[in-house]
Parts: sequence; C-alpha cells; structure tokens
Amino acid sequence: MNKILYLVIPCYNEEEVLRDTAAKLKDKMDDMKARHIIAPESRVIFVNDGSMDLTWHIIEKLHQEDKLFGGINLTRNRGHQNALLGGLLTVKDDADMVISLDADLQDDIDVLETMVNKYYEGYDVVYGVRSNRKKDSFFKRSTAQFFYKLTKNLGGELVYNHADFRLMSRRAIEGLAEFGEVNLFLRGIVPLIGYPSTIVEYERKERLAGKSKYPLSKMFGLAVEGITSLSVKPIRIVTFLGTLVFVGSIAMLIYVLVSYFTGHVVAGWASILVSVWVIGGILLISMGIVGEYIGKIYLETKKRPRYIVEQYIKD
Repeated sequence: MNKILYLVIPCYNEEEVLRDTAAKLKDKMDDMKARHIIAPESRVIFVNDGSMDLTWHIIEKLHQEDKLFGGINLTRNRGHQNALLGGLLTVKDDADMVISLDADLQDDIDVLETMVNKYYEGYDVVYGVRSNRKKDSFFKRSTAQFFYKLTKNLGGELVYNHADFRLMSRRAIEGLAEFGEVNLFLRGIVPLIGYPSTIVEYERKERLAGKSKYPLSKMFGLAVEGITSLSVKPIRIVTFLGTLVFVGSIAMLIYVLVSYFTGHVVAGWASILVSVWVIGGILLISMGIVGEYIGKIYLETKKRPRYIVEQYIKD
C-alpha cells in the first residue's frame, strides 16, 4: 500500500519563486502518484513565516487552483528553524512521511523518489547530503567545513554537508516533538532521535530567482545557535582557560619575587600591557560565552511558544 507523502517548505518573502517552485513540484508529485510510489492524498505544504510580500496570497491562490497545494500561515516571523518545526508538527498526523526542503529549490527534487524508496526500505530518517561544494565560494566552503569539524569536536552530532533537506517518518517526527527546547537547531537535534537513518547524495543547484535568505550574519548566528544548543564544552573551555591564566599568574608571581630578591627588578610597560590585554581579552570572551548560555536558560525558562499557527489549509 502506497504511503502519504507531504512536502513541507518554509517560505519567507518568496513571491518571486513560489509559482515556479509549485509548478516543478506538481510535475514531480503527479509523476510519483501516477507510478504508485506515493498515495493520491500526498500534498505540498508551504509554511509562510511572516512574509512581508505576497507569499501567503500566492499560497492561497495555489490552493484554490489545485488541492495538491496547502499552506500554514504563522502569525509572525519566527525564523527558518521554527517555521520548519511548525510545519513538521502540524502535518505529522496527516502524513506517513514528510520531506522538508527550501522554497528556492536549490535542493534537488529529482532525489525525492530515492528518499521515498529509502523510507520503504525501513529508514525513518533520510538525510539529503551535498555531494560536493564546488559552486560555493572558497570562504563559504572553508567556513562550512570549519563549522562541521568544530561542532563535532565540541560534542555535537551532525551529518556532514547536510542542511535541512531530509525525509522523516511519522514516528520520527513524533520523536522530534518530544524535544521541547526553545533554542532550535534541527540538524543537530534530528540525529539524537535515534531511529534508523541513511543518506542520499545530491548536487545543490542555483536559486530559481531572488536572493538568499541566509546572508553571512544569519549563517553565523545559526552556527552559534547550533554549537551552544548542542554542547556545554565551550563552558568547559572557559574553565580551562581560567585555570591556565591562574597557573600563569602564579608563575609570574614567582618570577617577580625572584627578580625582586635578586635585585633584577626592571620597570617595563610592555609586559604589563601585554598581560592586561591578554587577560582582559580572555575575560571578555569568557563572559560572552557564559552570557550566551545564560541567555538560553532565560529563554527556556519562559517557555514561550516556538510558533503560533494562524491558519492551516489543505482541503
């Protein structure tokens, strides 16, 4: 018996690409339905993340024209990760499996069928993994590699070269729903669910139109969110640095006392200046790291909703 597939697509100001994206996805979904790979009840669900343009209006028009398309309208912009989570948790009772992908279709929809076949083989999570990063700039490629290696060394469990293009079974999404934290980094949380998983490689394409919604500042913010959400090792590094500075200060104290009693005391501003800058820098960085964790604790204790769904249209 064919299973129901839902595609969940977060959208933020995507009016330029939405109709082209819908047309390509319709062809792919109709083809898989015709070949009995997925059930006729399968749907494409766009999640409007508080867009300031005509994104939600276009989603409503697409739904009126073809019931293949549905939409989830969030009350305000909550960010890509919360919009994606909102979509997954909203549709989990309607679908047997859900594939999340971006609205610009840089994720290769030609591998959707391969992902579905992996689901039929018994995998609850299928990660879309980029086969290469040749199209990325040297800076983006090198910083991405650094991020994955750093996160792994700090204790985070990530799938290398994977973003948020993945298939999840219903029970995997139900497992995801058990994670109640406000500070979301889905590509780090999903591997913690623990159900059988595999990967499917694909080559990332260029955007259909418009500009990327993830500039350098947002990518940096996501990286910080990911590292601090998945591991407490940065706090331990702060402790190690504090211990190192303390040991260094004792060594300096011994040196000063020895110099004093042997009559070799020389007044010098360079050593004092360097010491002040080094210790001050370490203290400021340490305070920043600790502050990041305290801020997360503050947000978690408030237990604010991660998203609010204003409207869900699918029939």
